[in-house]
Amino acid sequence: MIRHAKIYDASTIQQIVNKYAKNGEMLQVSLNDIYEKIFEFILFEEDGIIKGVCALHPTWSDTAEIRSLAVVEEYKRQKIGYSLVTYSLKWAKELGFTKIFALTYRQDFFESCGFIKTEIDSLPKKIWTDCLKCPKYPDCDETAVIINI
Repeated sequence: MIRHAKIYDASTIQQIVNKYAKNGEMLQVSLNDIYEKIFEFILFEEDGIIKGVCALHPTWSDTAEIRSLAVVEEYKRQKIGYSLVTYSLKWAKELGFTKIFALTYRQDFFESCGFIKTEIDSLPKKIWTDCLKCPKYPDCDETAVIINI
């Protein structure tokens, strides 16, 4: 089941995301960041176990970013990531967004969800504030993908 995160989910979200961050696969998140953005997070939960997380982060009047998409290792290959992205796109449309992007090392996954590759410079400049926090800045090695909804 997909549900919106509650404040008590923050530490679990952090553990799931930061496991990937330790491997350099996504940006690390602090508990403070999660608390401040708890309304952006959705969770895939079954039998009381959170198996995946994702955030939908507004970046401009018509644009939002899918970020912090992570599935617990032992639950991969069960379409949990796909379900989280599909739900995020539906939610984004309900909120009035028309473009959704992601920065990713998994271009193939996002393409399977309908995204296409785009130039990072075509994205709203507001995203660069997050990029400044990245240890790889300014040598970003992620691929930008986007979808119009």
